[in-house]
Amino acid sequence: MIPGWKEADEALKNIEVQGHENNQPVTIIGFAEGLTCVGIGTDAAVFRYDKIPNYVFKVYSSKSFKKKEVEKDVYVRLKWSCFFPQFYGAGSNYIVLSFEQGITLYDCLLQGIPISEQVIQDVEEAREFVRSRGLNPRDIHLKNIILQDGRGKIIDVSEYMKEGNDHRWEHLVWAYKNFYPLISGIQMPLWILETIKHWYFGIGSASLMIQNFSRRVSQLFFEGSK
Repeated sequence: MIPGWKEADEALKNIEVQGHENNQPVTIIGFAEGLTCVGIGTDAAVFRYDKIPNYVFKVYSSKSFKKKEVEKDVYVRLKWSCFFPQFYGAGSNYIVLSFEQGITLYDCLLQGIPISEQVIQDVEEAREFVRSRGLNPRDIHLKNIILQDGRGKIIDVSEYMKEGNDHRWEHLVWAYKNFYPLISGIQMPLWILETIKHWYFGIGSASLMIQNFSRRVSQLFFEGSK
């Protein structure tokens, strides 16, 4: 039996996702009726097809086909977990996942939407589940966690085959406990969030002194938002 998601295959053939150097976002070339881009990354772009809206199609650039196979394997090992999108199959240059309704934690900060302790607990449980499957829960950040019906769900598993701890989640948890209560419910200006991100990557997670960084961020926010 042909799976329902195969209905989008012909439309996806009209799209080319072009990768770039220096970790820049991909470029989309082409057009297909009913196909809408809902996300762009450095390796792939994510599309919905209006005839089958319960699926999304993560289409990889030719530079990233190896990453497609890696991510496919990760999703197979995480199958049926409530903490991640469901994996349904793969085409020549894409994987098929469940469409997940929700808003990223990054957008929650922009819009002043409160982030509950439950979301943090859900991500902690998700990380334990990932480890139980012999994988490494890396690269967990504000843009790949969504708030869904008051719960947390992770929508990107692309680095779970890599080794080492990038400390990004631990830093977020520290900031949530020590800094977030001061700004909960406040709309954060985009330029402040982007400045914080730039500082964070400029310092590097391995050498980051989180308390000093937090004081610097506090000063930026409370002076910049006046």
